[in-house]
Amino acid sequence: MPKVSSVIVPYATYLRVYEPLAAFPEPERSQWDRYARRPDRPSYQDELRSALAALAPTPPVPVPVHESEDAFVLEVDGVVCVCPWRTRLRGWLALDELSEELPPPVMDAVLPPVLRNQAAQDYERWLAINPDARPWIRTATWQVPINWFVLVSDEEREYDKGDSADSPPVLRYRTPMVQARRRVARGLRALKEAMDEGPLIDGLVDVGRWLEEFHPRSLVELDYGGLVHALPAGALEEDHSAADVAEGIAALRRGDGTAAGAAYARLVERWRSVRDLRSAN
Repeated sequence: MPKVSSVIVPYATYLRVYEPLAAFPEPERSQWDRYARRPDRPSYQDELRSALAALAPTPPVPVPVHESEDAFVLEVDGVVCVCPWRTRLRGWLALDELSEELPPPVMDAVLPPVLRNQAAQDYERWLAINPDARPWIRTATWQVPINWFVLVSDEEREYDKGDSADSPPVLRYRTPMVQARRRVARGLRALKEAMDEGPLIDGLVDVGRWLEEFHPRSLVELDYGGLVHALPAGALEEDHSAADVAEGIAALRRGDGTAAGAAYARLVERWRSVRDLRSAN
């Protein structure tokens, strides 16, 4: 797939699941096996540029007409694992989320009702044929949701400061699916014992249910993606948000509300600059 632009598109973060080829039925398994051998596989920036390019025409194309045939590929302990893009499905899901976030007049200006209605009808027809469909990738803008950090450990943190425009900074975590599920269960127990309800619990329940949809030998990846370009100089090197979240949950488990509050305060302060930048935009 050709690049739409050489410009880096920032501010999106990703939670991805890479499933082993054995998790896919034929003929999809053979398709991904052949795809994994390609030397010219696109990057996450290529994926995002294509999505943004679809919004440039008048009228915009909020959801791709055809499903993507691309994927991200990793080899884990000699096993090829694949994370399909599924940009069409994710486009429909993102459109639902956008409708909940933007006031109606703004939403109508961004995407006219006639386009949204058509997309909704297309999604209903598609979902009737594909009732068990789910995305392999979750996306967030201007943030890494706190519940994502529950899935990973600071020891799994991978940071590369980059050295050129062609090699930008990278900050990500990768963990086995069994570990991610275990951390979700432990985190939920600690949170539910400390509070009755809240958005963190709801978010963790939601992401836990999503993880249950995948092969137990999958790999979970939390990737800061283009958000690395929105963080101040030096902030990436010092970013250990997963450690703060883990410390906060451990403190709740001990019944130490003071330590839990301190960990949360560090997390809020670290992300203050990104929140301020988002507001400015």
